[in-house]
Amino acid sequence: MSQHIGKLYRSAASSFLLFLLVDVGVSGGSASKENAAGTHITAQPSLLTTPEPWHLLVTQTPAKEKAKEGETVVLNCHLNSPQRPSLTDLMVKWYKEDEKGQMDLLQNNVTVLPNNSRVFMSGDLSQGDASLVILNVTTSDHGIYFCEVTLPDGKVVTGDGTKLRIRRALGLFGIEESIGTIIGVVAAGIGGVVVLIIVLTPQLRRCVLCMRQGSRQALQESLEDAKPTGGTTSDAL
Repeated sequence: MSQHIGKLYRSAASSFLLFLLVDVGVSGGSASKENAAGTHITAQPSLLTTPEPWHLLVTQTPAKEKAKEGETVVLNCHLNSPQRPSLTDLMVKWYKEDEKGQMDLLQNNVTVLPNNSRVFMSGDLSQGDASLVILNVTTSDHGIYFCEVTLPDGKVVTGDGTKLRIRRALGLFGIEESIGTIIGVVAAGIGGVVVLIIVLTPQLRRCVLCMRQGSRQALQESLEDAKPTGGTTSDAL
C-alpha cells in the first residue's frame, strides 16, 4: 500500500514539475515575441524621416549692364546649393520689369515669347549656370531682368535683378551715345552760344560805332580835299 502511494506521489510531482517547465517556456517565448515586436515598432520612425529643405542662393551679376544697339548681351545668373549637388531638376524663369509692367521671357527653362529667337537660356544648369542671352538688342530691351528658380518642394527663390541699359547709335561723326547724353550735349551747346552772344554784344556795338565814326571822318576828309582853293584860281588868271 505504501509503495503504491509513493508511486502516485512521485508521478504527481513529476507532472507538476513538467507543468512548471512548460509554463515558463511559454511565458519566455511570449516575452521574447513582445520584445521583438517592441523593437520593430521603435525602429519604424527612423524610416519616415522628412527630407532636408533646399537652401539655394541665386546670384545675378553685375547689378547694372550697358550695351549698344545690335550687340549681344549675356545676363548672368548662378545657382549655388551646398546640400544638393544636382540642379537639373530645377525650373528657371526669367522676366523683365519696365515702365509698361512685367513681361515673362522664359519659363520652365524654355522661351515663352512668340516668334522670338533672340532670347534664350545658355549655360549648363547642372553646374548652376542659368544665364540669359539676348541677341541684337534694341532700345525696347531696356528694363530690369530677374532670374527666378522654383525648387522641387515648391519654394521660389529670386535674384536681386540686373538693370539693362541700351545706348542708341546717333550716327553723327561716328558718335554713339544714349538719348540723355545727346540731349545734355545739345543743351550745353545752346547755352554756350547764348552766353557768347551776351558777352560779345557790347563789344560788337562798340565796333559798329567805331566803324561808323571812321566812315564819317573819311567822308569829310574826302569832301574837304575835293573843294577848290581861292589862291590857286587867281594864279591861273
